[in-house]
Amino acid sequence: MKLSRPARRATLVVHVTAAAGWLGLTLGLLALALAPITTDSVSTTEAAARSMKLFADWLVLPLALLTLLSGLLLSLGTPWGLAKHRWVYTKFWLTLATTAASAFALRPGINDTVAAVSAGHPVADPTDLIAGPIVSLSAYLFMTVISVLKPWGLTRRGRKQRGRKQGGQNQRASPHKPVDAKDMRQTA
Repeated sequence: MKLSRPARRATLVVHVTAAAGWLGLTLGLLALALAPITTDSVSTTEAAARSMKLFADWLVLPLALLTLLSGLLLSLGTPWGLAKHRWVYTKFWLTLATTAASAFALRPGINDTVAAVSAGHPVADPTDLIAGPIVSLSAYLFMTVISVLKPWGLTRRGRKQRGRKQGGQNQRASPHKPVDAKDMRQTA
């Protein structure tokens, strides 16, 4: 399956927007998680926990799933492929893992905290609230870096596919267009 240029561009816009939204939302959750750690105010702690619940219940999962699905569509609909390049493969599995962690660890943890605070109990360990956003933020920043740098080269499957396309030759393919030395201009 190959995406047309307009479809690829639209999917890329959706993917980048959803990923940036997920990253920004995680920064917001981190800021809200700092409130119970930095204050002794019960009302501030309750407000922060309820805000985190609102974000986790309504925004985290839709943005996570949109990022995952648009990334999957991009990888399958472009020459990058899902299992051809190590950085794409790594991003896919990290996105899948952080989506699962958001659904099965972050949201239930926030919901438990809100239930405890609503019942008038103090937050047992305020650092529990901050662990999820820190881990998520680290993963998202790592995925952003590898999206920009595209490290590690081809996977074994990618090398086999490239070898078949080149007629069995194992020449190193350049990701750049060929350059004609006569057409080169020196720019400052």
